[in-house]
Amino acid sequence: MILSCNNIEKTFIDNHVIKNASFHIEDYEKAAIVGINGAGKSTLLKIITGHLPADAGVVTFAKDKSFGYLAQHQAVDSENTIFAELLTVKQEVLDLEASIRQTENDMKYASGEKLELLLKKYANMTHRFEDINGYAYKSEITGILKGLGFQEDEFEKKVATLSGGQKTRVALGKLLLQNPDLIMLDEPTNHLDLNSITWLETYLLNYKGAVIIVSHDRYFLDKIATKIIEIDSGIVSSFHGNYSDYAIQKEHLRTEQMKAYLNQQREIKHQEEVIDKLKQFNREKSIRRAESREKMLDKIERLEKPTEVRADMKLTLTPYQTSGNDVMQVEGLSKRFDSHLLFENVSFEIKRGEHVAIIGDNGTGKTTLLKIINELVPMDSGIIQLGTNVEIGYYDQEHHVLHMDKTLFDEISDDYPYLTNTEIRNTLAAFLFTGEDVFKKISALSGGERGRVSLAKLMLSEANFLILDEPTNHLDITSKEILETALNAYEGTVLYVSHDRYFINKTATRILELTQQQFINYIGNYDYYLEKKEVLTPISDTAATTKTQAPSAQKLDWKQQKEAQAILRKRENDLKKCEDKIDILEQKNIALDEEMAKPEIAVNSVRLQEIAKEKEIIETELEVLYAKWEELSEAQ
Repeated sequence: MILSCNNIEKTFIDNHVIKNASFHIEDYEKAAIVGINGAGKSTLLKIITGHLPADAGVVTFAKDKSFGYLAQHQAVDSENTIFAELLTVKQEVLDLEASIRQTENDMKYASGEKLELLLKKYANMTHRFEDINGYAYKSEITGILKGLGFQEDEFEKKVATLSGGQKTRVALGKLLLQNPDLIMLDEPTNHLDLNSITWLETYLLNYKGAVIIVSHDRYFLDKIATKIIEIDSGIVSSFHGNYSDYAIQKEHLRTEQMKAYLNQQREIKHQEEVIDKLKQFNREKSIRRAESREKMLDKIERLEKPTEVRADMKLTLTPYQTSGNDVMQVEGLSKRFDSHLLFENVSFEIKRGEHVAIIGDNGTGKTTLLKIINELVPMDSGIIQLGTNVEIGYYDQEHHVLHMDKTLFDEISDDYPYLTNTEIRNTLAAFLFTGEDVFKKISALSGGERGRVSLAKLMLSEANFLILDEPTNHLDITSKEILETALNAYEGTVLYVSHDRYFINKTATRILELTQQQFINYIGNYDYYLEKKEVLTPISDTAATTKTQAPSAQKLDWKQQKEAQAILRKRENDLKKCEDKIDILEQKNIALDEEMAKPEIAVNSVRLQEIAKEKEIIETELEVLYAKWEELSEAQ
């Protein structure tokens, strides 16, 4: 066991956030903490890491175990470059490398007992250097930075000039390099694109230590988690399995709890009716019997009503009128900012009833495309044509459609003046804004609350073509599920940008991947995209180099598929050859170390210098091979 939490309590004023929480984390276990926004997930992490005191209870770490913590918002402020900032984690490697070089130099001019001491020191240092992966530290840093979405030409950027999201990625990179026994991550996927999230999944799955994650990314949790720690109305419970396993167990548990609660309520109501009737008889015996029943009723331990799956949030999306079959036609669309080309000469169409998800790396132009469609950003060239009776409803991830200086009530009433005060209050109540909440300023709301206001306006718009930019950002899992249900029941057309793979899988009927300034079309959901991506990606790479448009999924012919498979096989063969070469050189290195440790060699200064030279050559070759292996691995 690496971590034990016993009887943790935390209250903020009158909000009892965590009640008598007890759970433990085993060595190498991958656990996720889940709950609605405000449930206390980040609070629990802060208590575990010592950033926040508990009101009661004990947090215990196993002896000599280290932990690393990534908060949601990082204040990484440094004049270092990105690469140099990650290099600070490798100070032991750098110091040891300098000592090894110095010792090698000293050995050239030493003899006798002094040489023996230097050789022993050298052997110990090189052994430690290998243990801490010293020969590949530059490749390790490069691999982590690329995995987290940084390009090599960004490595020399100053950390101080980065955005908040980029700084969080730098902090995550430093944490992964530290290699602690327990990693704790609070919403680690918030600032990552799909490729980086997939990379992080693989990294954490193969991580030798334990992991605790707070995340609303259900696809991510399904891939990684082996235990779910749920916070529900302050009660902390543990479930074995991933998120989907937990959801099934939770639903079953909720059903049983609700059944027991309703049965008890019926029994209480029945007893109260009997007591009232006995009292109405107004006889000595009947009154005594009523009093006896009252005492028994008082002794009953009342069950709390199980929390509903956000049953009080209601989202229904209904178009006012039906659009024509051709909803939108895009032809020859291009956009660049200064010298940076986002996309060029792209064409696609949207038909009535389709749910189309746009995916792609950060910075490829997905949000810009939606803004061009909504006439918020001008296009450089191309044509966008809307079909008959098409009415757009736009959900903006930055909530620019909201007015920060207005109250929630005014935000709705000003855009929909025909609604009565009661109708406005009922609409806001459907999105969990009641009482005096409706007079809060938009500027005072959290990201999740602003998201709910935007959803309320979207519902009122009665549009038949919804354009959504990251609609699940800042929403908790329950709110996401409500949005998914509403979209799947929606009879209009949807075009959205999202990096929430679970959401895409549930709601998309088609995927457009923006890559190499072009679109690749996949007729299906996210699982289908993953299945077909291996075939299409090599072809789209070839298309990009020849400046021709990447083919759509339905236009792939048999010959192109064969060519794609041949490219994949060649990459796999090259990767295997590279791994074999690395293995041979590493075995040679081990053999040289073993030879150096022999007593007869320890006094042979000539042979020792030869071995040192051979090891230096091997390490140089390995450095090149490690870099090549990484490049080939990323291409898979």
